[in-house]
Amino acid sequence: MRIPLDRAGGHPLYQQIEDFLRQGMLSGNLAAGMRLPAVRRLAMDLQVNRITVENAYARLEADGLIAGRQGSGTYVLATSPRGPVQVGEGLEIWPLWQQGPLARVKKESFNDQKRMEYSHPQPINFGGGIGDPHLLSFKDFGQSIQKIIRRQGATGCTYGDPRGFGPLRATIAQILASQGLQTAPDNILVTTGSQQAIMLVAQLLLRPGDVVVTENPTYSGALDIFRSMDVAPIGVEVDCDGMQVDKLEDLLRQHHPKLLYTIPNFQNPTGVCMSSQRRRQVLELASRYNVPVLEDDHVGDLRYEGCAQPALKAFDQSGMVIYVSTFSKMLMPDLRIGFLVADGPVYDSLLKRKCLSDLATSNLLQRSLDDYLSVGRYQAHLRRSCRIYRKRRDAMLRAIEEYLPKEVSLTPPKGGFYIWLRLPQGIAMDELFRRSCREGVGYAQGEQSAVDGQLPDAYLRLNFAYQPEAEIEEGIRRLARAINRDTPQFSQR
Repeated sequence: MRIPLDRAGGHPLYQQIEDFLRQGMLSGNLAAGMRLPAVRRLAMDLQVNRITVENAYARLEADGLIAGRQGSGTYVLATSPRGPVQVGEGLEIWPLWQQGPLARVKKESFNDQKRMEYSHPQPINFGGGIGDPHLLSFKDFGQSIQKIIRRQGATGCTYGDPRGFGPLRATIAQILASQGLQTAPDNILVTTGSQQAIMLVAQLLLRPGDVVVTENPTYSGALDIFRSMDVAPIGVEVDCDGMQVDKLEDLLRQHHPKLLYTIPNFQNPTGVCMSSQRRRQVLELASRYNVPVLEDDHVGDLRYEGCAQPALKAFDQSGMVIYVSTFSKMLMPDLRIGFLVADGPVYDSLLKRKCLSDLATSNLLQRSLDDYLSVGRYQAHLRRSCRIYRKRRDAMLRAIEEYLPKEVSLTPPKGGFYIWLRLPQGIAMDELFRRSCREGVGYAQGEQSAVDGQLPDAYLRLNFAYQPEAEIEEGIRRLARAINRDTPQFSQR
């Protein structure tokens, strides 16, 4: 056991040992039942006299924190963990450097996302942002991991290329080519999920006080990143064809943004898809006003109907667009392997940021993913996922039609994970949240995705991809009970 001792200070060594152990016990880090080092062993480790350790143990035992067992040793007793130090009216004592900007970031930067506290024994959650990990063959993926460890040994478990495992980048380039985006492996940077990719771009291109233009509403995780950097997001309204580009030029001219962030394919949270005409208009305006575009294509593969839309990056001939995507949505959330595509000097700058962030994404996972994936295997998994998710989308649409009041409205999504549900006016959202918790159904609140924290109407984002069809119907039934309770003015279907 390592205990920091100040041998030149004024506090006796036994008291320093006692204070360290006491703090660990009260905080829960030294759990009840844990065996403490023998007096002789701890004295040797700390290079102190045995009497010093015995005195420390004796004081802790006198306070009921530890107890000796004959012939067995000294053990930690159960105790109540101690919370943060408080003074006065619950005021926490922290160093001065923690009472300024850091405290403000904690209180002001991030979306105030209320946690669903279910009282129902079997809750159904439509609030997540992931697909169903059960669709992945864990047996096959596990065999890929075992193969890498068995065949490549230490090579597969050491730090890899900061740009990403070369064969995996080549596989990603092939997958992107099959989707209409031609790029080279040298333009691909593997990241620890798409969230890190967004963060790297933001850290490189933005400074406090800068402006970012984005759809409104948009991905709450991106808004959190911008706000944490003291960057001001400016919203452009969304309709059934995506970002309303006719309103974009005035914002570019007025605010001179340093970045345009967009989710053109099955936008989060609305599920709408940007039209081809608007995609070209976005690129033309970005080029005219010299504004880089960050394209977040988190579920662009998951199209259930209609014509496939190429990525904005596929139209980019001058390096205006940085493209971000991830395997976490399509395969399993905890895979945490995403990537970005960038052309020109910005790639090397992003690579340096990546190295400073975490040196490299997990080499073992990258090699295992590349072994698991081939373009054919990925496409087969994609087709199967699309079939299943389409059925789940249709099941949720049918359940909404059957159980929810006719005053709700939505635009059926043609792909992705989400249904963006507009509720009728007159619903108290805080009360609905509490009733939904009691009914055992979860959702994402619409204002969490709003640029300024407010929307003109009440919205819910419902994820249909994660739950099986039977659970979807039951979850919508529960949501209907939560909405209809105490709201008899709404029409029953």
